[in-house]
Amino acid sequence: MSVQNSNPQTGKWQAMSRDHHLAPFSDYKQLHEKGPRIITQAKGVYIWDSEGHKILDGMAGLWCVAIGYGRQELADAASKQMMDLAFYNTFFQTATPPALELAKAIAEIAPEGMNHVFFTGSGSEGNDTMLRMVRHYWAVKGQPEKQVIISRINGYHGSTVAGSSLGGMSYMHAQGGVVPGIVHIPQPYWFAEGGDQTPEAFGIWAAEQLEKKILEVGEDKVAAFIAEPIQGAGGVIIPPDSYWPKIREILAKYDILFVADEVICGFGRTGEWFGSDYYGNQPDLMTIAKGLTSGYIPMGGLIVSDKVASVLHEGGDFNHGFTYSGHPVAAAVALENLRILRDEKIIERVRQETGPYLQKRLRELADHPLVGEVRGVGMLGAIELVQNKQTRTRFPSERSAGMVCRGHCFANGLIMRAVGDTMIIAPPLVISKEEIDELVSKARLCLDLAARELIA
Repeated sequence: MSVQNSNPQTGKWQAMSRDHHLAPFSDYKQLHEKGPRIITQAKGVYIWDSEGHKILDGMAGLWCVAIGYGRQELADAASKQMMDLAFYNTFFQTATPPALELAKAIAEIAPEGMNHVFFTGSGSEGNDTMLRMVRHYWAVKGQPEKQVIISRINGYHGSTVAGSSLGGMSYMHAQGGVVPGIVHIPQPYWFAEGGDQTPEAFGIWAAEQLEKKILEVGEDKVAAFIAEPIQGAGGVIIPPDSYWPKIREILAKYDILFVADEVICGFGRTGEWFGSDYYGNQPDLMTIAKGLTSGYIPMGGLIVSDKVASVLHEGGDFNHGFTYSGHPVAAAVALENLRILRDEKIIERVRQETGPYLQKRLRELADHPLVGEVRGVGMLGAIELVQNKQTRTRFPSERSAGMVCRGHCFANGLIMRAVGDTMIIAPPLVISKEEIDELVSKARLCLDLAARELIA
């Protein structure tokens, strides 16, 4: 890449990366050979790299830039709060107005009966908090043996040791080990794993694996079940319609907590405030981050139900927290972000106009010879790349179909993420119909280019 650079500064930044920067989820040898793409500016749904290329950001940064890039209001909120109170902690029986106001604002939009918030710096920290909190909850209730968390294979719950343990991605478990007391059940991924079953039958089968695991471990040992409403990093896996009703039926039978990881689905991505609202689920705890601040500043949290909070109130010290829990600047930015989402009716527009339009346009790609399935909800979408459309057969792994397609996307002004051979999108919630047309047009071009390379 570096030999093709027209901007001399690009090479300098790439040298800094090689010499000093350890990037997340990266093959360092490969990255050093190529050099990272340097992103320097952003506005609306577009980003620009150091070479001057304009790119439509089909991933909203990392699922998070809900209101789009370059909103002056969020910069102003941060600046004002920095001058008033740049930092104070929420330890030692102390609080700050922005943190308290934000907790109240989140409670107002959360599902009924969820009125308490524990703040963190990220979704990963939120899930660490959840792990400790649910075990503490059962200990206070006199059932300390209820320790086991049930999660799903290929779910993603962060990359801390606890977060990656909760997630079901084996390649992460292989580095650094796992936290004891976490078990996994199959995911509701019909396209890849449904075989000859109908989506409805497969959804019920996948849900029944929860009950099977509860009985295998023992209800008296199971603390909670954690799941994303829609698996994001796993490949925008939308469960069959039969899945969540069956899960709710199973949860009603057993005395365990239900945790919804709303880090990706929360704050409007499905066209509702939360994915739990979209599916009609009633969790006991919800992890949040990303869209909370539109990614302008790091912040996460755990929304806690009255049911859980009432027990915590009787449990003495909860020995957990972070330096930046409820950071006043982050809280001020989050408050302004929520105001914009609410006042500009961005989520309503996703639900009524742009979300249905995106899904309609995306599904036009189903006729492409590389595409085995197109699926999506709201501002989430997935395109499955296959060698055989009828049998849903993938390309051999060494062909790296997803990476081939992603490479063409990069070269043609579109950010579309590859999860294996699944291409996924999650654009900013403010994307217009015209920009959706551009996204789909560029996606088709890149599919065409990938097909020439893969089918030749």
